[in-house]
Amino acid sequence: MGVGGVLLLTLSNATPACSLYVVVPGIIQQAGSGALIVMGAAALISLAMAFVYAELASAFPLAGGDYAMLGRVLGPAVGFVLMGQSVITGAIGSTVLALGASAYVTAFWPGAGPVPVAIGIIAGATILGVLNIRVSAWVTGLFLLVELLAILVIAALGFSHVHRPLLCLILHPTVLRGAGLEATPISALGSTAAVGVFAYFGFSQAVYFGEEMHDARRKVARTILWALALTVALEILPLAAVLLATPDLKRLLASPSPFGDFLRDSGSQGLRVTIGLAIAVAVVNAVIVGVLIIGRFFYSTGRDLVWHRIVNQALVKVHPRFDSPWVATLLAGGIGIAACFLPFGLILVLTGTSMVLLYGFACVGVIVGRLTGRTSKTDYRMPLFPLAPALGLMALAYILYCEWTDLNVGRPSLIANLLILVGAMVWYLLKRKTLGTRWLTVDPSE
Repeated sequence: MGVGGVLLLTLSNATPACSLYVVVPGIIQQAGSGALIVMGAAALISLAMAFVYAELASAFPLAGGDYAMLGRVLGPAVGFVLMGQSVITGAIGSTVLALGASAYVTAFWPGAGPVPVAIGIIAGATILGVLNIRVSAWVTGLFLLVELLAILVIAALGFSHVHRPLLCLILHPTVLRGAGLEATPISALGSTAAVGVFAYFGFSQAVYFGEEMHDARRKVARTILWALALTVALEILPLAAVLLATPDLKRLLASPSPFGDFLRDSGSQGLRVTIGLAIAVAVVNAVIVGVLIIGRFFYSTGRDLVWHRIVNQALVKVHPRFDSPWVATLLAGGIGIAACFLPFGLILVLTGTSMVLLYGFACVGVIVGRLTGRTSKTDYRMPLFPLAPALGLMALAYILYCEWTDLNVGRPSLIANLLILVGAMVWYLLKRKTLGTRWLTVDPSE
């Protein structure tokens, strides 16, 4: 594939429409009209992380993603620990989206249960994932087009019925308190910026397709930066449009579904249902790409001899016709389906903080890679080094603090992920002799 194919897959994984309907409403309720400022600040933090991943991915465009890159920079122990974390958190990440899809499927299929819907979505995604990667890119591209049209409809409706100036949202953000509007506290803007970073997550996943990309060392960095730019634009534009256009700001800020309510007020019930179906398509699209990514991750672990010899030989099997890691993809789908039977709260706890920890290791890794020369083979160098990783580490430290103060999900998630890292380190110490000294030093071409 070229930049276009990988960009379609990466944008599908970032799924801007799902973020608008699932993540951004929480930001609006906490920060009010200051949500626009929050998403702008989160975009700056994500830009720093995009520079970090662009440099690392350009040096190591490997199917193993984070663990393969950072293991080569920070050492095999760190690589194995991050691999162990991804075995658990990454493999069930798509399950969260698949289970959430039932909320939109019920619009045309009343009574559809979350688990059967999720199993059907993951099973279909797995079958598609076994096909040639170009087929998957075209299918996800068509689904992405539906998602983009839904976003553009929301933005067009908003910008065609503006009720307040943009500067009012930026200079005088307000939040709903009781029955009235008050100035949004600075603390609320800061705490919700952490959620905004989650809304943009997905742009870095382009590296998982690096081994199926033409001239990846030169092009994967460009793909990551384009993916972030488009994700930011596709989330900020409709958010600004709705905040500018809503005639009753109090009602919008109080709504748990601000975009759905805006469509009902500005359009028709049919339009609202149509957009809801488009969101369901976006969820399915994200699950498809998630299975593709985890399939390549398991393929990489087999190539890196992580498992028993028989398992390793199975995971590296490539389909003779479709050129896909078909056994690894089936394993990814099977784990996703099995995870559908876990309590939804447990899945959230296991996956919630994993992104923050990976981002932190990436910031440290890009600094170490520069100082040691381990990333010297990259065709991309971030500007103003080390500003981006330093900004990223400061922002991530604040996000971890916010996670710790959240007693319901954040703190249990942080503790669970730290326990997973400790368990993965124990696993590494037990397997160190078996893995040998060259683990994570052999490139795919060798």
